[in-house]
Amino acid sequence: MFNEDQYNTLPTYTVKDESSVRTFITGVFSWMFIALAITAATAYMVSITPSFLRLLVTPTGLSMFGWIVMFAPLGFVLLMSFRFQKLSAGSLTMLFLVYAVLVGLSLSFIFLAYSMGSIATTFGVTSLTFGVMAIAGYTTKTDLTRFGSILMMALFGIIIASLVNFFLKSESMQYLISFIGVLIFTGLTAYDVQKLKRMGSEMVAGEESTRKYAIMGALSLYLDFINLFLFLLRFMGKRN
Repeated sequence: MFNEDQYNTLPTYTVKDESSVRTFITGVFSWMFIALAITAATAYMVSITPSFLRLLVTPTGLSMFGWIVMFAPLGFVLLMSFRFQKLSAGSLTMLFLVYAVLVGLSLSFIFLAYSMGSIATTFGVTSLTFGVMAIAGYTTKTDLTRFGSILMMALFGIIIASLVNFFLKSESMQYLISFIGVLIFTGLTAYDVQKLKRMGSEMVAGEESTRKYAIMGALSLYLDFINLFLFLLRFMGKRN
């Protein structure tokens, strides 16, 4: 599971300019879709290339390179978050795209563990759920700020629970974590879209800061989608 909401301290705004909001949101979703496409293509290509797989795994488990690939995405998220103000829009974009490749490398194992049909079905369900909640977050008049704060506390809770279960290896606890994870990231999708909508009203097209916020917004939604997909896969995935 990947960490989430790396720019939660950014200010929120009241929507005043629908045109600027639509432009900003379009940019955010465009970068998110590009990153998802890169991740999916990378994961699939690695899974069908034995020479790449041998770099990641050994007969006894993950190789050193495999462990680096597993933990590198977290480092990229932290780098983009803490260096956000100092990085240029171009540098931030490049880091985001490299991050998408690294996540693709780490997700290549799902093609070995689950059938292609169940992966495709889960992706479809994830896309539908994500789309519905994104529309809900964009159109609702209800302020989701307090709701988002509760979800974030719950997210930290399942991160801790996941770490504990890493050692306990309880199957029932894993299913409970996955169920709660689906609920959390379903809700966070609506919350993040509403937050980005508020931000969009203050953005000016073409400015450096606007491009940077669009990339960070895309990263947030990308993480919502990936985590939702992985949690759903534990329920819907048919193991090979």
